[in-house]
Amino acid sequence: MHHLNPDTWVDNYADYLFNYAVARVSDSEIAKDLVQETFFAGLKSAKNYKGDAAERTWLIAILKRKVIDHYRKINSNKGKAEVRMSYNSNIDSEGDWLEEQVADPYSKLDNSDLENAELGLAIQDCIAKLPKKQALVFKMKTIQGISTEDICNELGINSSNLWVIIHRARTTLMGCLNTNWF
Repeated sequence: MHHLNPDTWVDNYADYLFNYAVARVSDSEIAKDLVQETFFAGLKSAKNYKGDAAERTWLIAILKRKVIDHYRKINSNKGKAEVRMSYNSNIDSEGDWLEEQVADPYSKLDNSDLENAELGLAIQDCIAKLPKKQALVFKMKTIQGISTEDICNELGINSSNLWVIIHRARTTLMGCLNTNWF
């Protein structure tokens, strides 16, 4: 059972939520606003939190709705596509789905516990097959939740390089999972 700790949200989740939002709206100012709205909505609905999902997973669910609402407001085709988005049909979301599975073992998907355990092992096997630096960066960012700045400082890389490495790792992992799991 998980409990909310709003005092740590900005430190723990702001970078992840911002990167998630900016990848979907392609505008850093709008992404910042969406993250702020997510935190406010989280505070307002904290009493409804049941503890079934990890705090980050719960905040991402709120942010997903904020992104959809953003596109609905501007009545765009992308907004309509976001509403219909499913993990199986949207290539761009596969990396996020993968990260949510790796980072949140308490995720409450429709899969059985056995399937989740098998998927977790398949993901770990695929991570082990990545080039050493890709595996390290992927684990630091998506599993351990270390900030972009801290990873860049520790490894002596810039943020653009970090995101290229993450993208390559996601692509390789999805290929590996498609071959060995799906």
